[in-house]
Amino acid sequence: MRAGTTPGGMTISHTVGMVGGMTAKVTLSFSDETIAEARRFARREGLSLSAWMDRAAREKALRELFGAHADAVRRAAAHANLDLEADALADEREAAMVHRAMFGEHGAA
Repeated sequence: MRAGTTPGGMTISHTVGMVGGMTAKVTLSFSDETIAEARRFARREGLSLSAWMDRAAREKALRELFGAHADAVRRAAAHANLDLEADALADEREAAMVHRAMFGEHGAA
């Protein structure tokens, strides 16, 4: 192992510069427009570009996962002849009724 490198061959500066919790370093290609927007959002949120891209990728993966789960629930409900929308609306009405009972018509949220 060369001085200033890790067992994996990365230089110490590579590993020191990585954001905490990130364990993989990859090379990706993006359009100039995508990188410009990502940098703008990262700056606005006080994040490094790497941290912002990591969070964006994680959020997209979770949306895909939850979307697939919601589709499965809808298929199961259709198979069981359930009306999920009606049930959800009834739940909202019940929650509003409880809120009014606890806090009054214009009480704090």
